[in-house]
Amino acid sequence: MSKTQRNSIEFRLWGRHALFTDPLTRIGGEKCSYHIPTYEALKGVVKSIYWKPTFIWIIDEVRVMKRIRTQTKGTKPQEFSGGNTLAIYTFLSDVEYQVRAHFEWNMHRPELLADRIDGKHYEIVKRMLERGGRQDIFLGTRDCQGYVAPCEFGSGSGELDADGELGFGLMFHSFDYPDETGPDIDGKHKLFTRSWQPTMQNGVIKFARPEDCKVRRFVREMSPKLFEIAQNQCSIDEEPAGLALQQERQR
Repeated sequence: MSKTQRNSIEFRLWGRHALFTDPLTRIGGEKCSYHIPTYEALKGVVKSIYWKPTFIWIIDEVRVMKRIRTQTKGTKPQEFSGGNTLAIYTFLSDVEYQVRAHFEWNMHRPELLADRIDGKHYEIVKRMLERGGRQDIFLGTRDCQGYVAPCEFGSGSGELDADGELGFGLMFHSFDYPDETGPDIDGKHKLFTRSWQPTMQNGVIKFARPEDCKVRRFVREMSPKLFEIAQNQCSIDEEPAGLALQQERQR
């Protein structure tokens, strides 16, 4: 890794297919992937590598290594009323990325102050990354299996290295979860989405931080999960409480 900070990781992410969509449009019907991964999907990937409620993952940038290609496939998704239906999904095909991310302490979790040990979490995430992640990796949806391995961001040649600047218009960026943002101005805990207008320069997209994305939309009220070190924190070989919820966020 080129970075020496004890809270930063760089890794290669790849898979046969990917489906990065706006989660607010996922209820039934046809689905068509964005041409680039969303911040929230990549955040879900790093959480599957290693996550604790003590910190928040921040995605810094992504490098698209392969030409953007799509593939349309017939699927049989489950219906809310039961059974299956037929639908056409447009996936990204044969994807590969380089990702740079870092973690910051979740200041809305004062009860986990004793767990803010950057060296400990940094060493654990490095080991988990070398093993391919602590949990299964998905590229936007559970239908798209992904894989991770350590790399140096910017190394090697990419197929978009000389393509110049490309804009993608307004697209979904991430969720504002109440356990990471705290209560809203009215004192209530709420779930919001944020959107932004990404620009890719020679295959590299530098992500805006969530708080810098000004297009914000209320979804619903949502209560944060409570954590206690003695009850919710467990060893590295065990399943941490609440991690299943974090996996749901990247689907």
